[in-house]
Amino acid sequence: MSVPTAIGVRAMGTDLGKIVGPSHVETRPAALVAYRTDATFGFSGEPTAVVRPASTEEVSRILRWASERHIPVVPRGAGSSLAAGAVPTQGGIVLALTRMNRVISIDPVDLTAVVEPGVTTQTLARDVREHGLHYPPDPGSQRVSTLGGNVATNAGGLHGLKYGNTSGYVLGVQAVLSDGEVIRAGGRLLKDVAGYDLVHLLTGSEGTLAVLTELTLALRPAPAVSTTGIAYFADLEAASDAVRGVIAAGILPATLEFLDARCIRSVESYARLGLNMDAGAMLLFGDDGSPAEVSRTVSAMADSMREHDAMSVQVATAVTESEALLAARRCALPALSRLGGATMLEDVGVPRSRLPELVRRIDAIADKHGVTIATFGHAGDGNAHPTGCFDPSDPQARARVAAAFDDIFATAVELGGTITGEHGVGAAKLPYLAAQLGPVHIPLLARIKHAFDPAGILNPGKLGS
Repeated sequence: MSVPTAIGVRAMGTDLGKIVGPSHVETRPAALVAYRTDATFGFSGEPTAVVRPASTEEVSRILRWASERHIPVVPRGAGSSLAAGAVPTQGGIVLALTRMNRVISIDPVDLTAVVEPGVTTQTLARDVREHGLHYPPDPGSQRVSTLGGNVATNAGGLHGLKYGNTSGYVLGVQAVLSDGEVIRAGGRLLKDVAGYDLVHLLTGSEGTLAVLTELTLALRPAPAVSTTGIAYFADLEAASDAVRGVIAAGILPATLEFLDARCIRSVESYARLGLNMDAGAMLLFGDDGSPAEVSRTVSAMADSMREHDAMSVQVATAVTESEALLAARRCALPALSRLGGATMLEDVGVPRSRLPELVRRIDAIADKHGVTIATFGHAGDGNAHPTGCFDPSDPQARARVAAAFDDIFATAVELGGTITGEHGVGAAKLPYLAAQLGPVHIPLLARIKHAFDPAGILNPGKLGS
C-alpha cells in the first residue's frame, strides 16, 4: 500500500491541518526523519506526514479521511518499540498520540485510572503513588514508553512473574476503527463477560485493528515496602535450580531476573556497581508487600540461593541500596551497546524449566555464526532477551547476527516457547509468526483484521496483514 499519487503532499498537509491545526502536521522531509524508525535496529519507512491529534474526535476525523483515500495510518507513542511496530513500512501517515497525555481520573475506591494513550508508564505510576496506589506493569522503557504503546503490545516487565503483563490491568478501552467509528469496550468493572472480549483482543493488537484513545486501567494498593537481593552462581544451571527452589517453596517474587556472564561484565564495566565479574550468572530477586511478609519471602529466597550453591548472596538493607541493585538489570542494554556500537535486542520465551537449555543453545548459535550475543531477562517466567552486539558499519557482521537470530527463534519454538514474550511481533517478527502459530492460525488473524479494518489502512505490514 502506498499514498495515491493523486494526493499531493501539500494537499494532504492542508486537509489534515484543518483537523488538528496546521502546527500539528509535519510534511517537511527533515521533520519526518525521526518518525522513519523506532527503537528497532535495521527497520525504516518513509512517512508522507506526521499528525498529532489532541482528541478522540480528531483521531476519528483523521481515520475517516485516510480510509476514504486508502492511505496507511501507523499509530505511534514514544517510538520505543523493539519489534518495528511503529515503523511506517508502507509509508502514509504516522499518527503520533503523544499530545493525548492526560491522566483523566484516579479512583481510589474503584481502584481504577482513566488515561489517554500518550501518558507515560512512569507518569501514571508516580501519580497513583500519591494516592497510596500502585500500577504494577513495569516495562524496562517505563520512563519514556506510553501506556497506549504498552497496551497495544501487551508489554511485560521486571514484575511480570508476580503481577503479570499489561493485559491483566486493562479493564476498558475507547478505540477508533479505520472508518472513524468510535467504540467502547469494557469499563470500570472487574467482572464483565457481556459479549466477545474485545478489550483483550485490542490489547496486544499493535495498532492493526483500531487506534486506542482512552484506557481504563486497574490499580492495586501500594505495597508498604519492597526489598531486593542479588546472588551469584557459577553458571546458569545452578541459578535455574535456585529459581525452581524458590517457586517450589510457594513464593511468587515481585522480581526474579537473570544476567549471564557477558552481561555481568558489561554492566560492571559500564556502571561500576561492584558486581562479581567472576560469576557465570547472576540472579536479582526481590518482593514487595507488608514488612513482615517481605522479610519472610526475601529471607526464604536468599536461603534458597545459598542451598543451591550460590557463590554469594546480598540482600539490600535500604531503599537506596535496593535501587542500586535494580540498576544492574535496568542498565543491561546500554552497557551491552558498548561491545560493538549497535545492539539487536530480541525477546523469546520458553517454559521456565527450559531456560538453561535455551541460553546454552543461544551461546552455541553465537559461536556457530561468529557473533557476540549476551543474554539477560526474566528468570521467573522464562522470558530471555538475547542481545546481539556488532559494528553497524559492517554489513557482514549485521547479516551474521540476523542469521543467528533466525536460529534462536526456531530454537525457542522447538523448546515449546514463543518468538516474543513481551515486545510484540511488529514487522521484525512477522516472518517467524507462521512457524509458531501454524498454517490455520495466520488466515484467521487476517479475517479478524479485515473485520475491524476492511480498508487495510491500520499499521499495514504487521499482524494480520
